[in-house]
Amino acid sequence: MSKKLTPRMGKFKVLALIFVSVVINYMDRTNISVAASAMSADLALTPIEMGLIFSAFAWTYSIMQIPGGMIVDVVKVRILYPFILIAWSLATLVQGLVSSLSALIGCRMAIGLFEAPSYPANNKIVTQWFDTQERAGAIAVYTSGQFIGLAFLMPVLALIQSYFGWRGLFIVSGLIGIVWAAIWYMFYQEPSEQTQPKSIKENVSAEQASLTEDHWMKLKFAFTQRKLWGIYIGQFCLGGTMIFFLTWFPTYLTEYKGIGELKTGFYASIPFLAAFFGVLLSGFLSDWLVRKGYSNEIARKTPIIVGLLLSGTIICANFVDSNAAVIFFLSLSFFGNGLASINWVFVSLIAPKNMVGLVGGCFNFIGGLAAVIVPLLIGVLSQDGDFRFALAMIASLALVGLCSYIFLVGKVEQIQAPDFTLERKTASFGN
Repeated sequence: MSKKLTPRMGKFKVLALIFVSVVINYMDRTNISVAASAMSADLALTPIEMGLIFSAFAWTYSIMQIPGGMIVDVVKVRILYPFILIAWSLATLVQGLVSSLSALIGCRMAIGLFEAPSYPANNKIVTQWFDTQERAGAIAVYTSGQFIGLAFLMPVLALIQSYFGWRGLFIVSGLIGIVWAAIWYMFYQEPSEQTQPKSIKENVSAEQASLTEDHWMKLKFAFTQRKLWGIYIGQFCLGGTMIFFLTWFPTYLTEYKGIGELKTGFYASIPFLAAFFGVLLSGFLSDWLVRKGYSNEIARKTPIIVGLLLSGTIICANFVDSNAAVIFFLSLSFFGNGLASINWVFVSLIAPKNMVGLVGGCFNFIGGLAAVIVPLLIGVLSQDGDFRFALAMIASLALVGLCSYIFLVGKVEQIQAPDFTLERKTASFGN
């Protein structure tokens, strides 16, 4: 677009573009969950095979987190974002045209591969367009898209499937992404000197300098610190609850609770709304406590501990019969998951100052492994159509995450890293 944007107008437009992109991103991750029951019946897929299909997305998504971030560093977002949007949308569309297990797994892997750079790209955009004191709010706005978007999309996706079938659901979803890629390219522009915050060039230069030094020693350090493993394990456990709702949840309602597919879409939206409010409450409450002078143990840890406790209430769904009670406990659990989503703040609070990016990559990688492992475990545990053991497993993960933050993270304080350059020189001298 040739028209120049004022800084304020540009920020709102950019944030709107990211928000819609996040909604489409999660639509293409989770439409498989809406289609799962009809697709598995049509193609005679077992629960274990469905677990493989559900987890295939995360195989490539997790592995590509760090490489995806590197790609974002060197390719302009205006070019990269439409490209990956079209690529994962085409893979989504092709899902509606294939029938074999291997082809479906391949499509899910392709979606994970091309979606991997999207969140690093979102972070880069926010960094380029928003000042430091504005970024947390901007991140909260676009992150909420994954919950509020799915809350309203679940009934819509169920309605699309009722008219066009599960194959039509994938085809329509893919076409929406391709159209949005064109809109993105037309309306997004790289920040100009007028719109870019003054501190960005200095920050980017400092980050790039730190990335060139002693990668392997820093990576080893990032995986040998107790506090860091505390937040890694916590992220994995939070991801376990999240991935249940993104994959098996509609199947649980349809096949185990006997709710019709169209009604499932409406019931499934309620926990996503609960998670959305949990995310907002977590951010505002934590920031309010910080402004009131409370320590990080209170301001930052409290929402996570309370959230993980609530997340564990998912097991209560095993002991109630009415659909309303089941949805209540599942919504309470997902609300807790949203409340604990502030956990990303611990990366900047605990990681050494010059390793925030690396630790963030490790943190997201371990969290992504939950999307690989948990769907498979649920498929194994629910082979006979009984989800009770699966829900107990998810509740157990919440308990493990709670213990991780209490006993492994401990006091919230920044880890002091050694001088890696000096260590390397000393090691070289010793040899």
